[in-house]
Amino acid sequence: MHALLILDMQVGLFHGPDPLWRSAALLDAVNLLLDKAHQAGAPVFLARHVGPPGSPIEPGSPLTCLIDELRLQGDEVVFEKSRPSAFAATPLVAWLRERGAEGVVIAGLKTQYCVDSTCRAARDLGLDAVLVEDAHSCSDTEVLSAEQIVAHHNATLAGPFCRLVSAADWNFQP
Repeated sequence: MHALLILDMQVGLFHGPDPLWRSAALLDAVNLLLDKAHQAGAPVFLARHVGPPGSPIEPGSPLTCLIDELRLQGDEVVFEKSRPSAFAATPLVAWLRERGAEGVVIAGLKTQYCVDSTCRAARDLGLDAVLVEDAHSCSDTEVLSAEQIVAHHNATLAGPFCRLVSAADWNFQP
């Protein structure tokens, strides 16, 4: 069984000052995954990135709240992280093992930071890492467009670090 892990779909990133590439399509893909996970009874985890006290994303900041547009049912595990990898200094791997998950399906924000780090860490922890190619995004940088960043990470991570699937093609096994 695979669990769904949604990274940093929070107000300060999704509705922040730097526009996300394909934000509407990202939201549709993440909500499709949520619907499929709920229907199959797969565990769902949502990470919220927080910074140190005094930062704009300090614990308790409204910028760290999950966006209202997510189709949540209330039985998901929501946790805070302070590092790019959702596994660093969190109980995530223990929660996955407690629920019998041998793999994790990864979606969310931002591609070149938390999505990348979490994919790599999942494989290092012996989990079957699955990256949903159309369910992660970021903003343009001075060097690359967000579209280029997403395409690069999909190509780089696929194989050595994860399996690559589309949201429409992925099905959680009950």
